[in-house]
Amino acid sequence: MSRNKWVSFAMLAISVLLLGASIGFAQDQLKVTGSPPTTPLPPPNLTGPIQMQSLPVGPQTPPQASVPPSASNQFEHHDDLLNLPRIFAHQWSLTREIAPENVISQRYLRSESPTARGLTLKEAIYIAMQNNPSLKAAELDPVASMETVREANGTFDPNLTAQGDVEKSVVPVTSPFQTGAAGGFVQKFYDWNFGLNKVSSVTNGTWGVTFNNDRALSNSLFAGVNPAYTPSLELSLSQPLLQNFGWQFATINVRIAESGQKQAQWTYGQALQDFVQKIGGDYWNVVLAEENLEVARAALTFNLDLVRQNAISVKVGTLAPINLQEAQSAAATAEANVYTAEANLKNSRTQLRQDVMLNPYRTFIPEEIQPLTRPNPQEQIVVDEERALELGVQYLPSLGSMREAIRDALLQVKYSENQVLPQLNLGAQFGLTSVSGFTPCMKPLGVPSPGKAGSGNCTPAGYALDAGSKAPFGGIYGDSLDRLWGFSYYNYAAVLTFQMPLDNAVPRAALAQARVQYEQQRVLYRAALSQAVVNVESAISNLYADQKRAAATASATYYARQALHDEQVMFRVGMATTHDLLQYQEEEVSAEGNQVQAEVDLENAKLALAHSDGTILQQFQINWEVQNPHEVPWYAAF
Repeated sequence: MSRNKWVSFAMLAISVLLLGASIGFAQDQLKVTGSPPTTPLPPPNLTGPIQMQSLPVGPQTPPQASVPPSASNQFEHHDDLLNLPRIFAHQWSLTREIAPENVISQRYLRSESPTARGLTLKEAIYIAMQNNPSLKAAELDPVASMETVREANGTFDPNLTAQGDVEKSVVPVTSPFQTGAAGGFVQKFYDWNFGLNKVSSVTNGTWGVTFNNDRALSNSLFAGVNPAYTPSLELSLSQPLLQNFGWQFATINVRIAESGQKQAQWTYGQALQDFVQKIGGDYWNVVLAEENLEVARAALTFNLDLVRQNAISVKVGTLAPINLQEAQSAAATAEANVYTAEANLKNSRTQLRQDVMLNPYRTFIPEEIQPLTRPNPQEQIVVDEERALELGVQYLPSLGSMREAIRDALLQVKYSENQVLPQLNLGAQFGLTSVSGFTPCMKPLGVPSPGKAGSGNCTPAGYALDAGSKAPFGGIYGDSLDRLWGFSYYNYAAVLTFQMPLDNAVPRAALAQARVQYEQQRVLYRAALSQAVVNVESAISNLYADQKRAAATASATYYARQALHDEQVMFRVGMATTHDLLQYQEEEVSAEGNQVQAEVDLENAKLALAHSDGTILQQFQINWEVQNPHEVPWYAAF
């Protein structure tokens, strides 16, 4: 037995010698290159980088997010009839207008507020809705489309016309009987005319009233009334009977414009829901970055303390230098993680700050936002899938916009169907006319001239035959107006026109296209409904998964901390190495990061579910609903 013991001891010694030789050979072959940094980076900040402002934000009331038709009134200023002279004068102005956004000073670019405001998620959303320029730009789309409705109603706005002119002509004459001794034939005309026409919102016919006034003056000897006033009054009507005629057909373009305005409101509602979810995502990203920074700082503090302990142990000779080097490497890695976490926090805060745009002091850089709301993984969440689907169909603005697009397509089909009909138009006109002026004494042809004239009288006394006669239209301009209403001189006309292409190819093709678009909108709506179902069910699944993941990661963090604590106890009594301790510490840091990520993902999942079923605005008490854009100006009522 003793001989076997000596043999075993000899073999063990030989193995140790061979192992030492191999280690030495490896050390000769694998040498560490480089050197530690001589000028290390400054240590990361282990305290909060932003200081809270002393004055908190006041309570925020739920914003009124609906866009009423009256919102466009602010853009309809200084454009009425009384301001037309000012508008005309402005066209000739030589001044150059510069938008305020184009005048930015260097001092303004450097202005910023170094403090932060503590805001809850709801307060951040309310303030962002009031200040964010991108959302304000989207809010103007329904305002602009409301003017489209008014423009469509403007078709029935009565059109007033007025004309005044003077015309004179002098032409040579070849007959002395036309002008007597004058060598030229002189004519001068004065016109002052007025007209009013309007399209009827009931029959789609166009009726008009024209009041013309002419004054004619010439040196002709044959003019029976010179100068002559000739007023005339005409009433006209052009009424379609087939094409462009039908029940409420005249206002179909108005209804199409109203449908488009509602679509703009639905689109804005969807943009508003997307914006609220975006602000929520930005808010929780800041919370996530803050929590990750705290985890990274705690890890760095742990590793720095381990470096301090290992350095003391190496000095007293109770620990090998390799343990100190491993702790220093872990501390350097933790320091790099802190720098990365600080950069992520700064970037996320910048994004939230620029989206919320809290800027009470009108600086170039808005105020920083400090989130006050924290994740609540303990909240009990119970979702009724069927109810969520019903809410999605009812409240999703994207689906509402598509339903309105179907109505719009149906109106287009109705319009195109009417255009297939032939054109059968009735035209009617009735006019009155009269004349007055100076009526000279005209001698009839073949009547001998009297021996004496009775002081300019056409029928002097003592003569059996008249020396001449006057036209019965003497008088001033007022007399011609009086004669106009005597209905003695009138005209009327009635015209019935028919027109239709033989194959009617163009309107038939347009009708087919309208029907295709209508069917396409219906199919797209069914596809959108299917996608809405996918979104709701996916959101519910993600919500439940994130809820369970948050609970699981919380348990994992708890047990990782317990394991790290126990490993620290063993490390202090020499029963664990630095490498083992760092492994447990790395697992604990990973578990904390997973828990933070899971809790923030749970909050984002709540927002995603509210976004998918269309209730995210109601969740934050934001009042938004589609406003009825229907308006009936006085001229569109008849």
